Amino acid sequence: QVQLVESGGGLVQPGGSLRLSCAASGSIFSIGAMGWYRQAPGKQRQLVATITSGGSATYADSVKGRFTISRDNAKNTVYLQMNSLKPEDTAVYYCNAAVSIRYGSGYWPYWGQGTQVTVSS
Repeated sequence: QVQLVESGGGLVQPGGSLRLSCAASGSIFSIGAMGWYRQAPGKQRQLVATITSGGSATYADSVKGRFTISRDNAKNTVYLQMNSLKPEDTAVYYCNAAVSIRYGSGYWPYWGQGTQVTVSS
């Protein structure tokens, strides 16, 4: 079994910052790409940022220049630093990771339970 546990969400004023963390644990042989997605009420889940095992990052246009994704491979953890937050960033943020549980088994996607981020004055 593989578990992804997010932390760091909360309520913040517009212009503020938050840092999300997501730690993977369990039967892990290797982790490939990791990423963050978000889902606002009444909307579909959308990609926020991804990062490869080598550290290459991609971002949604709506967060470029404000959010930074990073990872610590030794800790099986991915982070999302969110600066200059806007009310439209309000959503449940989900962590995703491509995990291989043994040699040759391939990579399968796993999801965290989500953490609420609310940007409001």
